[in-house]
Amino acid sequence: MNTHKSGFVSIIGNPNVGKSTLMNSLVGEKMSIITSKPQTTRHRIFGILNGDDHQVVFSDSPGIIENPHYGMQESMNRFVYSSFEDADILLFVTDIFEEYTGEEKLLKLLSEAEAPKFLIINKLDLDKDNKSGELCLQWMSKISFDKCFLISADKKTNTEELLQAILEALPESPPYYPKDELSDRPERFFAAEIIREKILIQYKQEVPYSCEVVVHRFKEEKRKDGPILMIYADIYVDRKTQKPIIIGKGGEAIKKLGTDSRKGLEEFFGQHVFLDLNVKIKENWRNDPKMLKHFGYEEGRQ
Repeated sequence: MNTHKSGFVSIIGNPNVGKSTLMNSLVGEKMSIITSKPQTTRHRIFGILNGDDHQVVFSDSPGIIENPHYGMQESMNRFVYSSFEDADILLFVTDIFEEYTGEEKLLKLLSEAEAPKFLIINKLDLDKDNKSGELCLQWMSKISFDKCFLISADKKTNTEELLQAILEALPESPPYYPKDELSDRPERFFAAEIIREKILIQYKQEVPYSCEVVVHRFKEEKRKDGPILMIYADIYVDRKTQKPIIIGKGGEAIKKLGTDSRKGLEEFFGQHVFLDLNVKIKENWRNDPKMLKHFGYEEGRQ
């Protein structure tokens, strides 16, 4: 009788080291949005990789914020802490450019974790000085990692070897989710995240970090020229001065945002999309417990 393996694999590390890129690469689908800006990932997102004899539930979570300034950031940290609690395997992702003092909360949590720990040194494709091997030895002398992998998540270098090691280390278990599911999140969550990704790319300074996107209508309609996905979304900002920035002069900025978002949504969902965007003001929502709950910044799922 063939055995079946299943488990939760938590991908942890600081912002911008490639955690989301790695999960997308391992799952083979775009589960997490990716930009060059810190704090792009705000929620804990599961990406599910299914095989005949295995199910890997990858968890991408925000990077720990050492000194959170908002209730939202405190909630983001709680998502990270929870990823330690239920992990069957921990993937600690760093890169060839990152420096640690040794006093970070993340390292303390990692040292105390009992689950198997894999050290992932990312951005091997940018390692012109061949220092990734030395970094591996340095890290292994500080924390008792079970294995070390030198990878490029972007180029998918050595990611297949990493996946095989994960499959070998998974515990025997029946699947946690139906085998046809790719994530625990609903489609409208990914729609909101794609729009937020375009906000992060298009706008500068504090504005994109003050925005949250809520999809309040998500429905496929049949038309003469074929089905179309109708998406209506609200963009919340936390100051009155930010609304005209999002809209732009003569509505040009939000028009561009709508166009770029629609293209991203059509690529993700594989069908035509109608997108309606509205901007709403909810002052100081990042410290408002009711709004944070409404936006899904809590231990419960969104």
